[in-house]
Parts: sequence; structure tokens; C-alpha cells
Amino acid sequence: MTTGKEREYIQQQFKERMNEDELLNCMRCGFCLPTCPTYIDSGFQESHSPRGRLAVMKAVVDGVIEPDEDVERSLNVCLGCRACEPVCPSGVNYGHLLEEARDIINQNKKHSLPVRTIRRAVFEGLFPYQNRMRLLTGLIGFYQRSGLQRMVRSSGMMKMFPESMSSMERVLPEVPTMKEMKNRPSYLPAKSTIKKRVAFFSGCLMDTMFMKTNDSTMKLLQLAGCEIVIPKEQACCGALHGHSGEKNAAKELAKRNIKAFEDLQIDYIITNAGGCGAFLMDYDHLLKDEPEWAERAKQFSLKLKDISSILVDLQFHKRNLSLQAQVITYQDSCHLKNVMKTSSEPRTLLKSIDHIEYREMKEADRCCGSAGIYNIVESEMSMKILDTKMESAKATEATTIVTANPGCLLQMKLGIEREGLTGKVRAVHIADLLLEAEQSSFNSI
Repeated sequence: MTTGKEREYIQQQFKERMNEDELLNCMRCGFCLPTCPTYIDSGFQESHSPRGRLAVMKAVVDGVIEPDEDVERSLNVCLGCRACEPVCPSGVNYGHLLEEARDIINQNKKHSLPVRTIRRAVFEGLFPYQNRMRLLTGLIGFYQRSGLQRMVRSSGMMKMFPESMSSMERVLPEVPTMKEMKNRPSYLPAKSTIKKRVAFFSGCLMDTMFMKTNDSTMKLLQLAGCEIVIPKEQACCGALHGHSGEKNAAKELAKRNIKAFEDLQIDYIITNAGGCGAFLMDYDHLLKDEPEWAERAKQFSLKLKDISSILVDLQFHKRNLSLQAQVITYQDSCHLKNVMKTSSEPRTLLKSIDHIEYREMKEADRCCGSAGIYNIVESEMSMKILDTKMESAKATEATTIVTANPGCLLQMKLGIEREGLTGKVRAVHIADLLLEAEQSSFNSI
């Protein structure tokens, strides 16, 4: 809860920092409403729509309302999926305004001691340090491999935790060992004629908990004719910080990444996580007010490319890819589609696989409710959104649900678990599926 003095200072910061021209661009036309999951699943509450949130931000700037708990709640319920941006006739950069507003509120209110402790541990003590991410993942690996997981599950101990946490525990991937996580490459040659020289953004969670997907991604790049540089100095992309009101920390991580990649003499920087890729692409906006970094950030952002996009560019979909007969559908990563503008490429790749039947999911580009840590901090709304998504997925009768972001992947696995479809339906990252199709084709020769 904010005090009167905190609200007064927050209001002043809204006047100074919010882009009023951008706020005024909103014509209140309502084109954004059908695209917004929280507007629909809140029972069509205007305060939980993009248009409504922009009106709230403008009202705070104008001094019409105070930045109280209702304002903060309206902003926090937003998924940040940015589905409103492509349909906006005025081109309002809603995501940038949302992040600025959240940062102003977060930096100028006094959190409770438990919240301060958790935020400091996560944002300052964990994600900026890859060695600590490895240690945490190593502990999860010990839990999975030592027999402790079986004991905890059989004892019913998980019932002591909230349902969202116990469900998430059941869908965690089998993580690599500490030795595997430490033994990471810094360069990989192409496995055919060199067509491109690329750098790979390995990420923090992707190179620990989802390391096998990173390995699949790099193998695909090699097969497609890419030599790969993987800078050791790279860091977390900063998306979690930027979306959670920790803008200064996000800026520091951005600067670390720009320095790590800028002198590599490469054609592209490749990502395989839609959320990371979108935030990396926004570095030019994040650092636009810092003269030393603005142009460097712009050049960095211009080199970003998703794995599916470069594979299509290099004609990977024309290889002899095959899988056992199955029905496949695709769940868009919000940020991959709405920010990186990558939507047709994953579908092109999936449809090129022999023996599979591709079925398009209804509203495949509607958010699944993961949104970073949203499914933990806003569990009720997240599960409503997930239930809607699973109805669409089940209607395709697909046995394989493909996505392109780790958060989406876990959320779809959670949906499969909630629907009682474990063992009948699987969720898989597109890089893992494509490598499976490549290897299946090779083995059948």
C-alpha cells in the first residue's frame, strides 16, 4: 500500500516521464479490446483493457486520479503480451508505456519486507549471475535425480503448497547436470558450406533449465550452414527486470550484452525464446536517452533474428524432414509474433515435415497466460486464460503442441497436466521438434 507522499511523488514522476504524445495517440477506438485476454477473461472490465489502462495512465498524468492501489492493480493484471499493438490504427507503443508506468510505481513505493527480500534475491542476486542460475538448476537436478522428487510426491507433501506451485513442479523439464552446464561451447563450425556467421544468444534459463533446447538450436544452425559464436560475456536479457519495474537493472544487463556482441563481425544474433528476443529487440528504446549507448543499441537490435526465421531464409524447410504420423498444432509466442513479427516462419517449417498433419489452432496468437512470472503472481487470471487456450488446443485433436518460448512451453505442459492429457499429448519447443524430424529423416535413409 502506498502512502500519500509516495502517491504524490509517483504522480509527479508520471508527469515527467510518461510520453504524453504517445498517450494521446490512443483514439479510444476499441480495436484492441477483442485481442486482450485480460479484458475478455475479467468479464469485459474496461480497466483491464489496453484502452482502459492508457486512459488510467493519462488520468494520473493529468492529476485527475491518484496513482493508488486500483491503478497499480490495473497495470499489474496486464500480461504485457502486446497483442494490442499490431491492431492499433494509431500505432500506440503500449508495451513501452506499460513498462515505464510500472517502473515509476515500483521505484517510488515502499514494498513490504518479504516482497523486498524476494525481489532483491531474484532481480539482484540471481538472474544477473549465470553461475548462480547454474547452481539453482543443479539443485533442481539433484532433487529430480536423487529420489527426493519421488519421495516428496508420494508423501503428498506438495499438497502443502499452492496448486499453481505443485502443478508447476510436475511439469518442470529434466534438467542437465552441473558438469553439462559448465561445459558450454564458445564456437561451433558449420556442418556444411558456410552460408552465414551468426552469434547465438544463449540466455539464462535457456542455457540452464532448457539447455537441451539450446543444443538443438545450435545443431540446427550448424546443419543449415551457420558457423556460430557464443560469447561467454553475455548475460540475462533483462526482460524479467524490464517487465517488473526494475528498469535500471534491465539497462545494465542490456549494456553487458551489447558489449559482448558488438565486435564479433557477424550477420545475425540468433535467439530461440520469443520473450528474450523481443526484449533484446527493444534495447534501442530502452537506451534511447543515453547518448553513449543509443546507436550501439540500435545496431544490436537490427541484428536480432529468431531461429525459425533464419532457418526459412536458409531453406531448411526444403530438407527431407519427417516424423511418425501425428497431428501437430502451433501456439504462437506473443512476443515473437507481436514484437519480432515472426509468425509465418514457424508454420512454414512445421508444414514441411513429412507424415504429419498440421492443424491451425483457433486464436493461436492469443496469450497462453504464462507471461514470465505472471502464472505465479496472477495465478487465477493465468489459469482462466490457460483454460481457454487448452479448449482451442483440444479442438485441433493434436497430439503435439509446438511453441517457441520456454514460458509458453511450461504453460502448455501445465495445461496438458490440468486437462488430464499427460501421456496422450505433448508440448515441445520447435527447435527440439525440428531436430527430431531431421534425425528421424536421416535414420530412415
